[in-house]
Amino acid sequence: MPSIDLTGKVAVVTGSGRGLGLAYAHALAAAGASVVVNDVDEAVAEQAVKAITAAGGSAVAEVVPVGTSEAADRLVARAVEEFGRLDILVTNAGILRDRVLWKMTDDDFDAVITTHLKGTFTCARAAAVRMREQGEGGTLILVGSPAGQRGNFGQTNYSAAKAGIAAMARTWSMELSRSGITVNAVVPVAATAMTETIPAFAPYIEAMKQGEPLPDFLRKGEGFGTPEDCAALIPFLASEAAREVTGQAIGIGGDKVTLWSHPQEIKAAYADGGWAPDTLADAWPTSLGAEPQTVGVPAPKFPEA
Repeated sequence: MPSIDLTGKVAVVTGSGRGLGLAYAHALAAAGASVVVNDVDEAVAEQAVKAITAAGGSAVAEVVPVGTSEAADRLVARAVEEFGRLDILVTNAGILRDRVLWKMTDDDFDAVITTHLKGTFTCARAAAVRMREQGEGGTLILVGSPAGQRGNFGQTNYSAAKAGIAAMARTWSMELSRSGITVNAVVPVAATAMTETIPAFAPYIEAMKQGEPLPDFLRKGEGFGTPEDCAALIPFLASEAAREVTGQAIGIGGDKVTLWSHPQEIKAAYADGGWAPDTLADAWPTSLGAEPQTVGVPAPKFPEA
């Protein structure tokens, strides 16, 4: 396996002022890539740039909310103006507007879809245009979520966006293969500002902040760790070691890395001449309905006190 060396490569990481995005930006810079840090908060973005450069990396900030074509064009243009090219895009920017279906407003839905789904689309499109013009391949890394793979209570907008992102990764991996551009979705699980709000995780995250390690049942059993634990996957996917890895959804967190399955038919039943409502009703309990698929992100399995 070749060493991970991204010297000479240029990356854009959206939503990289803090949390997972910041960890991704640090990991890419540590591997030698020059990074365009993106955030909506100028102070946060500049602080991220200072931290990366203080560690010996190369980075600049571009402050713009993703979602529009204009924002995507600005990010790609900044990479080209500052560093001469673009090789890696990580679409990490996101927001939450959690509500159950009957309480979710149009604004709640539109804001999350615009940032996550349209933001991923517009940034990936702009990056793909540039990478194809360069003619040297490239890497698109789209950040998904377990909510997009399995659904999550109160997250209609977020789950839909993240499911769409995984579908776009599969589609774009086919469309961009002849250009040498790999496209993968990553599914991180980490202690972030969002997971701090989950009561079951909160005491462990607070203990971690005080310097205590996360227990093995979280790091291994749940695949739950720090943002830095998730970051190793990003330079790997951007490297020559992963040139044949494309169209995949890859989970990472704590000490665990996983490969998510693609949606596929798992069982079939047949009726000569086709189905009618009553024959479906008769057959369902003993055929397709015998083992229905589960939904939702499984609750953590905490050890008994």
